[in-house]
Amino acid sequence: MKKLVIPILGCFLSLSSLAQQAPKPYGAVPSARQLKWHETEVYNIVHFTPTTFEDKEWGYGDANPTTFNPTNFDAEQIVRSAKAGGSKGIVFVAKHHDGFCLWPTKTTDYNISKSPFRNGKGDMVREMMLACQKYGMKLGLYCSPWDRNNAAYGTDQYLAIYQAQLKELYTNYGPLFMSWHDGANGGDGYYGGARESRKINNLTYYDWDNTWQITRKLQPNANIFSDVGWDVRWVGNEKGFANETSWATFTPTSADGKSKGVPGNANDYDAPTGTRNGEKWIPAECDVPLRPGWFYHASQDGKSKTPQQLLELYYKSVGRGAALDLGLSPDKTGQLHNDDVVILKAFGDILRKTFATNLAKTAQVSATEGRGAAFPTKNILDNNRQTYWASKDQATTPGIILTWKTPVTFNILSLREAIALGQRIEEFKLDVWENGQWKEIHTGTSVGALRLVRLSKYYSTEKVRIRVTKSPVAVTISELGVYAEPEQLVAPVIQRNQKGMVSIESPVSVREIRYTLDGSEPRASSALYTESFLLPQAATVKARAFGKAQSGPVASIDFDIPSTKWSIDQKADRAIDGDVKTIWVSDKNEKYPHTLTLNLGEKMTLKGFTYTPDASDHRRGTVYKYQVFLSDDGQNWGQAVAEGRFDNIQNNPLEQRVLFKKAHSAQYLRFVAVEATDTSETVANVAELGVITK
Repeated sequence: MKKLVIPILGCFLSLSSLAQQAPKPYGAVPSARQLKWHETEVYNIVHFTPTTFEDKEWGYGDANPTTFNPTNFDAEQIVRSAKAGGSKGIVFVAKHHDGFCLWPTKTTDYNISKSPFRNGKGDMVREMMLACQKYGMKLGLYCSPWDRNNAAYGTDQYLAIYQAQLKELYTNYGPLFMSWHDGANGGDGYYGGARESRKINNLTYYDWDNTWQITRKLQPNANIFSDVGWDVRWVGNEKGFANETSWATFTPTSADGKSKGVPGNANDYDAPTGTRNGEKWIPAECDVPLRPGWFYHASQDGKSKTPQQLLELYYKSVGRGAALDLGLSPDKTGQLHNDDVVILKAFGDILRKTFATNLAKTAQVSATEGRGAAFPTKNILDNNRQTYWASKDQATTPGIILTWKTPVTFNILSLREAIALGQRIEEFKLDVWENGQWKEIHTGTSVGALRLVRLSKYYSTEKVRIRVTKSPVAVTISELGVYAEPEQLVAPVIQRNQKGMVSIESPVSVREIRYTLDGSEPRASSALYTESFLLPQAATVKARAFGKAQSGPVASIDFDIPSTKWSIDQKADRAIDGDVKTIWVSDKNEKYPHTLTLNLGEKMTLKGFTYTPDASDHRRGTVYKYQVFLSDDGQNWGQAVAEGRFDNIQNNPLEQRVLFKKAHSAQYLRFVAVEATDTSETVANVAELGVITK
């Protein structure tokens, strides 16, 4: 039988060869430098200036250069520790807002040559460069545009100074993978002794279009990071994670939130999620310090994030197609504290053990709606991001099935799209073969550069199926992995809703959870948690995860009386529903003060109250100043039984517990929001309002 041929653009292609053409790119696609950035995944930003020796987070710019005198600076120790933690690069802060330059610059006397370090002959940027080269790590640099020391800052003379600093850094310290910039610009400072506040328009003052051309010319492979790009955007928080649905495409808006495609808005609403079908490929960086602060403080020793907390951040940043930029802070000796070194290695060890063995490579792989022999399923297992499997153009909901001869145990699924052709998948489902039939165990959304699915339990099965359920065009998969994470036994999370139902969940995959209600320590013989249960009274709930041969730390929470019988005015049921993710926000047409009156349903002895604010990225109206009144009948209130401020609540939006000076008997509690953290704000928010009776 003769093969049918059809003319295309003056050529003749057989239908069989046509079927094997590569899919057309979809939407915005990454540049070559961005593809390299996606391969980096985890890197570290290192803060070390005179600010470290002043025990501050932001230096004012007036510290004497002699302040900067680390006794045993070791760039290799920092780089080795970072690499042990799974990092592939270092972004070194060459100049922070205090204006002190860690290289012997010609642009200002406020630099390392005026310090005792290396007898005035030091160049810390060079030492970091050499250490990165020795250990195969990428180097990026951050030179703060805000300079609280420079007398010219805020004038038309400063831009030339800043641009000259960039030229020095981008000429003398080898190839860079990132040109890093943050959004802190203008305010109070030393400014050559003026000691005043200087405001600038950060969208125009630095002439970014021309300033960033310096990067493009001198470091063409360096990705420019700032609030909204050009190459990498800020995720919009310093928590270290992107949204569950995370798009690498992005359409930035102007500072007024109206003009599309205009860079420079530090608080773009779409930053945590990205923009589906956005105009540009600008993926997210998730920055977060290992310690509570970006600079070292002895008072924060012992408060660094645990390896398990870092692992959760990894899955919520790298595992959502973004990058994890973990802040490291050398101490006054010039090295990382040993606690941090140990934590980094433990975190890196977990990553290495988890992803050392891809169970998918021992499976038989089949797929529906394949594109042809040029895009075989074996491409998804070759550990090469440039090769991929693809579906036919009209097949937007294909499936991939992995089959093993004997069951495998896993809790991690890894998916990568061929992002050089764009981000395509909008929804997928994961099934396991159980009791002779398919069982759906997870639904996911965006994939992009990487999607890591971390299941709440381990599954043992001989078959796994991935179904793409929503995509606008043909699907491409470059890599697929099935892994078993080493057992991580951490404290479970215990919650109770307004109906009095208690749920106990583990942030990581576990085999079982045991719990008690009498305050005793959970043992292997304690009650097994299988589903949420009713707890209609005050009690202490303790829970612990159990593994093959060990048990994890105990989680404990003292539940007060449940809100089952409560009612509240202002249609504020969300403020007493036991769910901190549901938020009551006052009427925007009203002004402060705002009040909520809580009816407890019966008279009881009250020892205090609790207020939990909205902790989301776009919160408004976090309460700062407050008053609380009590009443027997909801009519007569008397004087306030408590009033004050919730210090640091805007930056640390956690539950606030306030005890009264003495216990009071009452049925009604009135919470008065006197002032917000932003004094110009008109609304107030309440995630949860509660009482203390125990």
